[in-house]
Amino acid sequence: MSICETDVAVIGAGPVGLFAVFALGQVGLSAVVIDALHEAGGQCAALYPEKPIYDIPSRASITGAALIEDLLTQANSYAPDYRLGHRVRSLLGDNGRFDLGLSDGSQVRAGAVLIAAGAGAFGPNRPPLDGLAAYEGHSVFYSVRTASRFRNQHVVIAGGGDSAADWAVQLAGIAASVTVIHRRSAFRAAPATMASIHLLAEENRIAVVAPGVLHGIEGDRSVLHAVLVDQGRGEIRRLPADVLLCFFGLAKDASAMASWQIGAGRDGIPVDPRSCETCRPGIYAIGDIAHYPSKLKLILTGFAEAATAAHAARHRLRPDQAFHFEYSTARGQPTKAAAAGHADPFANIAAT
Repeated sequence: MSICETDVAVIGAGPVGLFAVFALGQVGLSAVVIDALHEAGGQCAALYPEKPIYDIPSRASITGAALIEDLLTQANSYAPDYRLGHRVRSLLGDNGRFDLGLSDGSQVRAGAVLIAAGAGAFGPNRPPLDGLAAYEGHSVFYSVRTASRFRNQHVVIAGGGDSAADWAVQLAGIAASVTVIHRRSAFRAAPATMASIHLLAEENRIAVVAPGVLHGIEGDRSVLHAVLVDQGRGEIRRLPADVLLCFFGLAKDASAMASWQIGAGRDGIPVDPRSCETCRPGIYAIGDIAHYPSKLKLILTGFAEAATAAHAARHRLRPDQAFHFEYSTARGQPTKAAAAGHADPFANIAAT
């Protein structure tokens, strides 16, 4: 069984979890980042990568995807180890030594645990298609990191919400073809986006199959060749496809935390706002999952909690080590050795 040792295990690779990596690095602590999704970014990347966010300090507006890219660049200065596409199945141990069992059978051993899991582990709602797993991550995707990845490919998009509609419009000028499948003729996307889709459809730059339901996929191992669509009354239509993008939302699952003895409930995980520590010493919670009186569930609040938890964890893990607080302007940039290998913010991220 593979065992990875680190100072702090960060559960959650959303914006708050990524900033926590930087905050930990600033106080000299290493981090392993674990997330159930195969891409870093949490809800920002999975649900609204192209939607603007307006409450990030110093940024009049920034898209979810751009925010995550900037946070990855910042976090990767400290060379974290990303374990994406895996859930934490167990959390054993006590103050000073925690063993986290992951869904792939591997194990992370950490001196402290920092939970930045939003509302719990997120996973995509998958369509019930035979053999789907073999194509996931190769030809079938549940989120899009960069549109250029699908340049000159035949793309089929399944879903009727904002994510499906947004990416259909975005990919219309990049992919060789774009076909949108939805079980009803009425979509749930923003009116302005639907207006763009109708215009692109009139120009034959997008095809819309609605009503239509995914029926099956054809391909060779992980390489997709076609998507089968049930249009009702026994009519099955075959759509040539290189890529299938499924946007059926994300399923939340916080059940694993029930056995972690941290008091997780409907409101989240209770923490002491002075340190963000839970009732279990050495385990911290930040971001939307953390709960205390008058808590504001904002990304900027989570950023502040990340810094608070990082300093508390350093004090716990290095009690005998002198530490003089410095502002980043005095501390300077992260070491060149740590940053040198990660000019690409996504370079050291791989689902294992």
